Amino acid sequence: MVTTPRITPDLSTNVGALRLAFPTLMASGCYGSGEEYAPFVDLARIGGVVLKSVTRFPRLGNDAPRLVPVASGLLNAIGLQNPGIDAYLERDVAKFAERPCAVVGSVAGFSVDDYGYVTERLAARDEIDAIELNISCPNVAHEGETFACDAALAERATRAARQATTKPLIVKLSPNVTDITEIARAVEAAGGDALAVVNTVRGMAIDVERRAPMLGNVTGGLSGAAMRPIALLAVWEVAAAVRLPIVGQGGIETARDALEFLLAGASAVSIGTANFTDPRAPVAICDGLSTYLNEHGYAALRDLVGAANPTFLGTR
Repeated sequence: MVTTPRITPDLSTNVGALRLAFPTLMASGCYGSGEEYAPFVDLARIGGVVLKSVTRFPRLGNDAPRLVPVASGLLNAIGLQNPGIDAYLERDVAKFAERPCAVVGSVAGFSVDDYGYVTERLAARDEIDAIELNISCPNVAHEGETFACDAALAERATRAARQATTKPLIVKLSPNVTDITEIARAVEAAGGDALAVVNTVRGMAIDVERRAPMLGNVTGGLSGAAMRPIALLAVWEVAAAVRLPIVGQGGIETARDALEFLLAGASAVSIGTANFTDPRAPVAICDGLSTYLNEHGYAALRDLVGAANPTFLGTR
């Protein structure tokens, strides 16, 4: 009997100029700095960590409760709690130099100038390999979300960050819009290198005994498996609208989930809520991707990207 030799598929991928050994990024706010998960996962077996978003000035975040489990997902309303860029650079950033994977800094802001200023300061550090521009935080009322919901503002914020650094710039889009492709095209025109598609979906939960909202902020962002079909559709649509590489995110828990996003047009995937229930999920996903590639005769992950999407434009 002739057996087909088992090969080790190439799981590496590019997100703009950011080279990842594995196609898995750990979503901002869901993986700390990486060290919190190091006892459970070999960080050399993930693509990279997207750090928690940092703003120009310190923020205390929203009132508690901030987290509410819901069917097939999680509502969060953290409110961008962080120490501000000055304290962040002084106390936190140096430790990221020891990470055996990519380190992506995440920048949030409440003005165009904020995005340029914080990006310039954070990207100047050698420990940071790329910048995620968080223009789409849905649990900061009337502030951050505005940028991701208005093409002109998204373009201005992206352009300000682009002028502040030559490092890879990944802009995170919101699903809470009428036409996500309009925002994607604006970001592409402004010089963004890649897109993270998508952030959480706005939602809420009510305590029927107290007859009151369960989150202190009333509304929050829904993550987890419940939002996966929404995120997948967004990736499909954006992949047909722009040629930027896409990081697909939203409810990815298994290799099969990741495959859907890759086949729709994502070059990499970001894992968030799944890390809370299974810290080894990123490694299991990569193992599953290797098995799939072997079973279907693919030598490299890049051969799958957009393979199920006839409208896929390809990446540059």
